[in-house]
Amino acid sequence: MLSAKVPVVLVTGFEPFGGDTVNPSWEIARRLEGWEPGPVPAIVQAVLLPCVFRDALEVLNEAITRRRPVAVIGLGLAASRRDISVERVAINVDDARIPDNAGLQPIDQPVCPGAPAAYWSTLPIKSIVAALQEAGIAASVSQTAGTFVCNHVFFGLAHRLAGRNRRAGSADGSGGGRIRPMVRGGFIHVPWPAAGQDSLPAADGPLDLETMVEALRIAIRVTLTVKADRLLPGGAIE
Repeated sequence: MLSAKVPVVLVTGFEPFGGDTVNPSWEIARRLEGWEPGPVPAIVQAVLLPCVFRDALEVLNEAITRRRPVAVIGLGLAASRRDISVERVAINVDDARIPDNAGLQPIDQPVCPGAPAAYWSTLPIKSIVAALQEAGIAASVSQTAGTFVCNHVFFGLAHRLAGRNRRAGSADGSGGGRIRPMVRGGFIHVPWPAAGQDSLPAADGPLDLETMVEALRIAIRVTLTVKADRLLPGGAIE
């Protein structure tokens, strides 16, 4: 049994959607279950999210409450992309081009009514992209997580952590006066893997599945060890 003193990094992936039989985001997340990054003591726990508005956030919130992670990295599939896309910002809108797995299709609805229009990722996004590129893995900063369930989860996560982190400098309420550390959180989109990866459908993907698993190992290590993000160009003209 995992000791309560070992910090947990929560990695989430989605069930298949849109007619697919598998989802690479979950294939990656489940392969990281139980992995210990080092040199910082920690263990990864994977959580499968339904591709359903609201339900996905309920599952995520329950996992955060029960597992008390030091960092949360959400994974999602961006089938049209060609690299590991580290998301910069979550926006407070659900605008579904297709229905989710429960048939829900919210249009121009807030993720969290009354919340800010957007939240920045609290992952060291530039450092993660730089580390991936230095390892020879195609990666970039993404300026949009879309408006489907991926962004829904990203914004809901950021909203929860923003409230928690605002109190990070206060006592934890236990009477001991201990200071609660900040919890980092963000979202990373992955492309379809290259053809011939286990049971995944054949696709002309730029990265194989094991390379993407290694990319997440790198992202987790960077998240646990980098305190201040690097000042590097990562913007886009279009």
